[in-house]
Amino acid sequence: MAMRVSKVLNIQYPNAAGIDIGSRSHFVAVPADRATESVREFGCYTEDLNALALWLLDCGITIAALESTGVYWIPVFEVLEAHGIQVMLVNARSVKNVSGRKSDVLDCQWLQQLMSFGLLSSAFRPPADVCALRAVSRQRDTLLQDQARCVQRMQKALTQMNLQLTNVITDITGQTGLNIIRAIVAGERNPIELAKHRNYRIKASEVEIAKSLEGTWKAEHLFCLSQALSLYDTYRALIAEADAKLETLIAPLRRQDVQTAKGKTKRGGKNAPGFDVQEALREWAGVDLTQIGGIDVCTALKVLVELGTDLSKFKTAKHFCSWLGLCPGTRISGGKRLSVASKRIPNRVARALKLAAQGLHRSQCGLGAYYRKTAARLGKGKAITATAHKLARLIYAMLTKGTEYVQQSQAEYEAKFHDRTLKYLQLKAKTLGFDLVPQAV
Repeated sequence: MAMRVSKVLNIQYPNAAGIDIGSRSHFVAVPADRATESVREFGCYTEDLNALALWLLDCGITIAALESTGVYWIPVFEVLEAHGIQVMLVNARSVKNVSGRKSDVLDCQWLQQLMSFGLLSSAFRPPADVCALRAVSRQRDTLLQDQARCVQRMQKALTQMNLQLTNVITDITGQTGLNIIRAIVAGERNPIELAKHRNYRIKASEVEIAKSLEGTWKAEHLFCLSQALSLYDTYRALIAEADAKLETLIAPLRRQDVQTAKGKTKRGGKNAPGFDVQEALREWAGVDLTQIGGIDVCTALKVLVELGTDLSKFKTAKHFCSWLGLCPGTRISGGKRLSVASKRIPNRVARALKLAAQGLHRSQCGLGAYYRKTAARLGKGKAITATAHKLARLIYAMLTKGTEYVQQSQAEYEAKFHDRTLKYLQLKAKTLGFDLVPQAV
């Protein structure tokens, strides 16, 4: 007769507390035997947060769990951490996935109960100095997006006046385009005079540029063009300030004892920060991530300011790729795999790696050959995810082991792929009772 085995949950964190984060107040729950009122409400002001931390210390609390609700959790996290309390930042989805009835208890009590049994896992949060870098980097990304909208408004105003400058100049924010737009805002209307601002590297001639600058010159569109240009210049100045702030924050993290050889210099495009990002990141991380195919200085900067250089919180590269949402799915039911699609996770590092993988479609390195073969077999979408997965594993290996990346050429990749395919065919033929014999050419 089969016996029924009952599972008993053991208390793993007896000194755990649960905090329900809100915009105006926070509800805190501690074990029932620690205070006469096991659930208390605290305000959101700094004085209230300090009182919350002192109350938890008086109750003998050493660890607290709180949900990542918007940005309201950040002050609570920092205050508790400053008072020596270990903080477990948990995802709201993880709490919902744990089965149980919570209709008769408060959210903070449910968090405290789950935390005491060890059913919650902490989210990844880099150190404080990396968090400061991350905040400035994200602000810079926001400024770049707003600057791009100003460029779109300038293009719209030019088109409404039938100034077809975008048809003869690829980028109107280059030297030629900006000089022409500034001259238009200053009052110049003669197309021939405007075309004299042409740089020698522009393929279109002055005649073609002058022909594209014959328009209607309506006052309302000129006003919009002037406003958009002013905003564009303002955002350029703000982005320069953000670049200076990034350089200041990276300076204390740079190590002067780095002995790695400097590889080939890579450019990050027109949106790259205005300092030597490659050298700064190399001295900070101890390795040069830009030597990996497809990763430029902007991608390497995004990876390091979002993650830092310490990836010890991820046990293996598989855990790291799973956190990024780049590994295949594991939806299995009844021994049958239902789907291998990767999880949809809004991760900034994963998005940057996917853009880097997409840029390998014409690269002559081994990663480029891998992308093209995977795209031919599975399609471009899955090939981008698979290549980004490979980039993530390379980054994890470089940051955890401190080894430099050895570039693999396309010919070397093709040779290894040929040998691997041949060994597989020989093994398959042997299992079927055949021998492969090379054909004489």
